[in-house]
Amino acid sequence: MTTEAAEPIPHSVLFGNPSYLVPEISPDGTRLLYLAPDDGVLNVWTAPVDRPDEATVVTHDRGRGIRTYGLCHDDRTLFYLRDDNGDESRRLYLVDLVSGEERCATPFDGVQARVLAHNRWHPATVLIGLNKDRPALHDVYSLDLPTGRLTKVAENPGYLSWIIDTDLRVRGGTTMKPDGGTTVFLGPPDAPDAPDGPDGGGAPPWLDVPYEDAMGTRVIGFARDGATCYLLSSIGANSSRLFEVEIATGTRTLLAEDPVHDVRQVELDPVTRRPQAALFAKDRDEWVFLDEDFGKDLGRIRGELALLEIDGEIHLDRTDRSGRLWTVSVVTGAGPVLYYLYDRADGSLRHLFSHQPELERYRLARMEPFAFSARDGVTVHGYVTWPPGVERRGLPAVVNVHGGPWARHTFAFDEEAQLIANRGYACVQVNFRGSTGYGKHFRNLGAKQWGAAMQTDLLDALGHLVADGSVDPSRVAIMGCSYGGYAALVGAAFTPDVFTCAIALCAPSNLLTMLAAGAPTRTPLQAFMHANVGDPETERDMLWERSPLSRAADIRIPVLVVQGANDVRVPRAEAEQIVAALAANGLAHEYLLFPDEGHGLARPGNRQTYYAAVERFLAAHLA
Repeated sequence: MTTEAAEPIPHSVLFGNPSYLVPEISPDGTRLLYLAPDDGVLNVWTAPVDRPDEATVVTHDRGRGIRTYGLCHDDRTLFYLRDDNGDESRRLYLVDLVSGEERCATPFDGVQARVLAHNRWHPATVLIGLNKDRPALHDVYSLDLPTGRLTKVAENPGYLSWIIDTDLRVRGGTTMKPDGGTTVFLGPPDAPDAPDGPDGGGAPPWLDVPYEDAMGTRVIGFARDGATCYLLSSIGANSSRLFEVEIATGTRTLLAEDPVHDVRQVELDPVTRRPQAALFAKDRDEWVFLDEDFGKDLGRIRGELALLEIDGEIHLDRTDRSGRLWTVSVVTGAGPVLYYLYDRADGSLRHLFSHQPELERYRLARMEPFAFSARDGVTVHGYVTWPPGVERRGLPAVVNVHGGPWARHTFAFDEEAQLIANRGYACVQVNFRGSTGYGKHFRNLGAKQWGAAMQTDLLDALGHLVADGSVDPSRVAIMGCSYGGYAALVGAAFTPDVFTCAIALCAPSNLLTMLAAGAPTRTPLQAFMHANVGDPETERDMLWERSPLSRAADIRIPVLVVQGANDVRVPRAEAEQIVAALAANGLAHEYLLFPDEGHGLARPGNRQTYYAAVERFLAAHLA
């Protein structure tokens, strides 16, 4: 193998604004919409669907940029969500594409808006959740698009989430039990619009979900008739399976399952709302087709991509009401995300653009799956992104830990992995126990294992790669954001002989203070957090022992701590107490505080500043 390293990719290309993002077709099939920079900030652009080069910008954000938007079925109203410098108090904004008028539909200070439901059958109505009356609970409001009038239609009796059918009827919701399990309340189509749920008198208890199944069981939607719902459930099995349920009789029909992997995504027919396919995220995506025509369409798309010699994961957006035009995103992992327009009438696939065309100039690396046996015999999966053009022997490495921790790495284009590999390090990404997608047994092995077995899975992954000679054990860094940042601090405090340096972004440093803090919107999750992290009332000693702050004096390696000042998930105090301990102990550290960010970094300038610091830090301590 050649030892010629790849040309360095500039931070502005990897972490600046993408050129294009999130394209979709307007419901009437006439417009193409997408996100793109305007004066350096992501905004929504629109163009005639057959003339993408005639796009004009229709929003004018000058803050952190727009990332969530949609076009309503009245065919003239665009909506988007925006918060204040990452504080997660998102407001809903509406733009009239005919008049150009823009207005805020939820002009309430400190209130978080959530878009709950909107569809083709009710084109002038949007259901939104607002925690205006009680900060911990979102009530349901109906927003009338022509007038902007907000009307409360359901008061929250304690639901974590609402269940709403295609006629925008509130059918029930999900509550959390003290042990971390859940109860699903679900009523018939003629149930009251404001179900009382756990307080009685409204939607009755429909499904009791044990703690071990809580993360893998939920109602995902209704058929158009309102009499049938679709349920993901791991009850009675290891993995989350897809069921069709007749609500009146309770009769269940199994539609899709895998013995190991959970259903990650379900494609619903836009008209009937019946499942057409289920997707299982294994090392690569695996589709199970429930509708023959949908399978043929995906086969045509794959065939067109094969002619172009493109191998990637396919993601679909079917917002055109006629069903003719689909937007298709293709993730190859070793290049920019590719966007296409698929025309079902003739089976053609037309290239629109890629998310960052400048990336095509550089040699990128593809995530490669690997698996190993942890010290207790559990099989753990992950990915390594290797430096391109470099022999895989004795390489420095970065263990890049995912957040959540109830999430997972998937095959994707990962900017961090590309930076790390491009600079000559192996990027190791482990789906440690507790990660989602591998069934409930594996997921529940992570319960109360923060800083324990979840952490030793990272060490065992590293040991596996050291044993085969590909990684140099004397040059290994650990980094991550949120839970991943916590794992980085644990690596520095608990196993400083293993890692050369650590980078922690938005990282909990004290599990006791983390569990006691956070925004009121996270209060309903308290039982879940106590069941999966630990209960401060009964497990205080354990939580302190698992906290990096408790062993800050043991840190002997350089640490880079980074924080958003407005973070409501992992508050600023989590960073500053570990920084204070490092300073008091005379330990090598750096601290970056971004005053205009929340949980993670959104502004391109801040992202480039952070990753420049990351690159410099790794070069200083791993080179």
